[in-house]
Amino acid sequence: MTSTLSLPDMALSEPGRIDRMIRLPAHCTTVTAEDIRVRLVLAADFDGAMAVDASAVESVGQATLQLLVAAHAEAAATGQRFAITDASPAFVERVTQCRLADAIGLERQKEAYS
Repeated sequence: MTSTLSLPDMALSEPGRIDRMIRLPAHCTTVTAEDIRVRLVLAADFDGAMAVDASAVESVGQATLQLLVAAHAEAAATGQRFAITDASPAFVERVTQCRLADAIGLERQKEAYS
């Protein structure tokens, strides 16, 4: 199967600073999970906080959830900041139903911004 996602644009948002924002597609399926994995690995190679924009997510599958849990755990183990930003209602509902909010840091983010 061929995915239509491209590798992340690691655009320079400021001189010398790499944008580590990973934008999740509307449908995070097993097919798109490999591209998401590549994006997470590339973003983890840079210093600073890693942010995952989940604003466009309409559905999220098990493969993507596993990647996000692993990325959050790796970030915590290496002292990097990891955040899910602008989570869509569909994303929050799925993560909550799967009881993974704490495993990806979603609950702590809600507390920090409340």
